[in-house]
Amino acid sequence: MPDSRVRKIVRAAWPLVALLGVGVYVYATLRSPQGLSAVLEKQRQIRDLQQQNANLDRDIQQKRERIRKLKEDRNEQEMVIRERYHLLKEGETSFILQDQKK
Repeated sequence: MPDSRVRKIVRAAWPLVALLGVGVYVYATLRSPQGLSAVLEKQRQIRDLQQQNANLDRDIQQKRERIRKLKEDRNEQEMVIRERYHLLKEGETSFILQDQKK
C-alpha cells in the first residue's frame, strides 16, 4: 500500500514539477544577457535606425527636387552660378557686409 500512495503523490506532483521547471527556464532565459533587456535594446536600436532612414529619405528627396529644379529652371541655374562665382550683371553693385562683433 505505501507503494501506491507514493505513486499517487508522484503522479499528482509531476505537473507541478514540470511547471516549476518551465518557470525556472523562462525566468533564466529572460534574465540572461540575451533575454528581455537585450530584446528591448534591439527594439530601441531598430527604432533609432528607422528614424535615421526616414531622415535620410527626406534628405534624398530634397536633393532630388533641387537637382530637378537645376535641370529645368534657367533662373535657378543662373542664381547658383552667380552666387558660387560671385558674378554680377552689368550695372549691378555688390555689397559685402561683415558681421559686427558685440
